[in-house]
Amino acid sequence: MLELDYVDYVIEQTLTFLKNMPKSKRKNKGQFFTSSNIARFMAKMFDANSFNKNHISILDPGAGTGILSVAFIERVLSIRPDTKISLTCYEIDSDVLPILKNNLEYIRLKHSDQIYYQILEENYITSQSNDFNNNLWASGNPRKYDFVISNPPYLKVMRNSAEALTMSKVIHGAPNLYFLFVAMSLFNLKNEAEMVYIIPRSWTSGAYFKAFRKYLLTNGKIEQIHLFTSRDKVFSSEDVLQETMIIKLRKSVRKLDTVCITSSDDSSDFDSITILNAPYESVVSGNDMYVYLPINQEEINIIKKINTYNSTFVEEGLKMKTGIVVDFRQSGELRKEPGEHILPLFYSHHIRDGRVNHQPSGKEYDWIIDSKPGLIQRNKNYVFIKRFTAKEEKRRLQCGVYSPADFKEYQYIGTQNKINFVDNIDGSEMDTLITYGVFALLNSTLFDMYYRILNGSTQVNSTEMNNIPIPPACVIRKIGEQLLMSNDLSTYNCDRIISEVAYV
Repeated sequence: MLELDYVDYVIEQTLTFLKNMPKSKRKNKGQFFTSSNIARFMAKMFDANSFNKNHISILDPGAGTGILSVAFIERVLSIRPDTKISLTCYEIDSDVLPILKNNLEYIRLKHSDQIYYQILEENYITSQSNDFNNNLWASGNPRKYDFVISNPPYLKVMRNSAEALTMSKVIHGAPNLYFLFVAMSLFNLKNEAEMVYIIPRSWTSGAYFKAFRKYLLTNGKIEQIHLFTSRDKVFSSEDVLQETMIIKLRKSVRKLDTVCITSSDDSSDFDSITILNAPYESVVSGNDMYVYLPINQEEINIIKKINTYNSTFVEEGLKMKTGIVVDFRQSGELRKEPGEHILPLFYSHHIRDGRVNHQPSGKEYDWIIDSKPGLIQRNKNYVFIKRFTAKEEKRRLQCGVYSPADFKEYQYIGTQNKINFVDNIDGSEMDTLITYGVFALLNSTLFDMYYRILNGSTQVNSTEMNNIPIPPACVIRKIGEQLLMSNDLSTYNCDRIISEVAYV
């Protein structure tokens, strides 16, 4: 294999550029540059057998300084020194373009009879709009590529932006450019060809990305996912705190049996990675096509077990909702002390040891007036769940039983927006046994691990929770009955009861 070091040259040029460009300016553009280790790893994810052609075409739709393009070319030439390469790069940043041109020209001059490149100084998304939407102005023969490699911009755009309007069929709400790039790249790929992207994990679950997942996983198949167990080291030089993954897809409708899931502690050492060949249905599952990210056999078993349950909260007449009071917006209704027409306001700090109390939360205001019905709710049975937890905490699902008897002097209460709570859909009071049963499920190791596999963020999303498979209400009631009788709300006890009552 021919040893080349073109990436090192590009990195040197990029570092010089970064020294003269403020991070704040690049952040406003959603611009974070790929390290040499990640670039070479991404290039190695492509199947080397696919290089066995006299000529290949490559697309880099968010080229930046060309790090990924050059890493890919470096790998192809090290395996197939005589292959001719056509590279198309999209880049619109006037600050970056001179560096990109210099880097690509450096490579071309070393292989002048093999490498052809073009840099399109236009918006990648909007420039493809007619073909993507197959409207009257479509070319009828859009260009397709053998390979796509990209580190796209991570930037939210407005729902009425040109990019969002171009790709409305994969959008729900205000989109992020990164998943628009992924969807458009899949469109630009030849059938049975490969693409490799480094992107956030956020797209793998939730209603926000449902349309995107449907498009992506209907038209393509995931072959490999690489996970970083430390979220602060992938773009460490950029001070980015982001759950990031590398994904390899093939544009195909063929069913796959497995997905290769690799993981590493950081981006500096890809020699020490773990490898898991997971069943495809354990990674891509459900009508919403959630993408689960297990890293070992234990987590695969958890996915399989939870997915054997056939119901959901909503189907059992329950619903997880989000706390009503956004305290900084409703400051005029908040109070420091109790009094007439003043109700307790509950924060996540009040969830402790499986119960909900109203001890001082450390907030300035722990009370709310009762004059606005839209800000308060009935004092009745609930299960409260913290919406946000710290990355380093052992549990993502941290919950407590709210008992109205503990606050019987109040007809109504308030819940702050950083709490989720489980309630009956129709607003009636939850059965006490159901309340304790729901708590047991959410407090169990099984459901906590399942949710961590499903969602890489530190936020508990109520929409996702409402779609998680659960046992039927009759089983939940039996779980609640045993938990209430035992008077032990520990995770250990919840695990024991669930394994006995709801084992599948």
